[in-house]
Amino acid sequence: MIALAVALAVLVGVLLGLLGGGGSILAVPLLVYVAGLGAKEAIATSLLVVGVTSLAAVGGHARAGRVRWRTGLLFGAAAMTGAYLGGRLGAYIPGSWLLIGFAVMMVAAAAAMIHGRREAPPVPATPPVPAATSGAPPRAHELPIVTVLAEGVGVGLVTGLVGAGGGFLVVPALVLLGGLPMPIAVGTSLLVISMNSFAGFAGYLASVRIDWGLAAAVTAVAVVGSLVGARLVRYVSVESLRRGFGWFVLLAGGGVLAQEMPRVLLAPAGLVVAVLLVVLLAARSSASARRSRVVEAPARRTT
Repeated sequence: MIALAVALAVLVGVLLGLLGGGGSILAVPLLVYVAGLGAKEAIATSLLVVGVTSLAAVGGHARAGRVRWRTGLLFGAAAMTGAYLGGRLGAYIPGSWLLIGFAVMMVAAAAAMIHGRREAPPVPATPPVPAATSGAPPRAHELPIVTVLAEGVGVGLVTGLVGAGGGFLVVPALVLLGGLPMPIAVGTSLLVISMNSFAGFAGYLASVRIDWGLAAAVTAVAVVGSLVGARLVRYVSVESLRRGFGWFVLLAGGGVLAQEMPRVLLAPAGLVVAVLLVVLLAARSSASARRSRVVEAPARRTT
């Protein structure tokens, strides 16, 4: 089973190379249900795998000019803080609860993939730049620092705690709030995901023993997969792949919930945690919808 887990790890890299996210959505179930690791060990190992793989994939995007460094580094620095705290907090939460939290993130990620990511609406026309300042470098599509820090800490906390959520939370934030075109948002998200994952991994190191041989083998195969995925972008319909993978993730997330939820619901506290997870997910979806309406309003007024 270990050999099978290593072989399947190539899919983790391919998804990161193609979609700029989704690697951890496969990595954690792969390590738990195929490699046989415990929940916390699987989350920590997946953070290492996804961190290294994302860092390897970001190089190609950077050479093509698809990384916004200022936004990525600010977002990533904030996310690292949240991810480290999430990793430390995860040491005090039972593994079944973490897997249920991970499964909820899988379902949310699947919904985002199936629904599709929209490009940012067109920016309303602005008055011409005076000649005296026309030579200044453009600053369009840069997220405000306060927004970057707040979103980064929140994304990092979720990723560090359950080992998932980085890509599908970061890319929409960069597109809808920062106005980045999708290719640049994907490239920038890989920088954020790598920083985020390394910090979360560091948070887990104090309480989790890592099988370094397995981690190295899975990481190496995933890196190869990310290089393959980056080359496949020009030949594959990324939107069709994203939606198909979204349905797969939805089924997989339902399977994890079906397996882990009965264990948690045996304890009264587990029911409270499950309800809180649903409430948090609903609040996140509601907030995303409100942000979309706020972003779309100026575009409608200009038409």
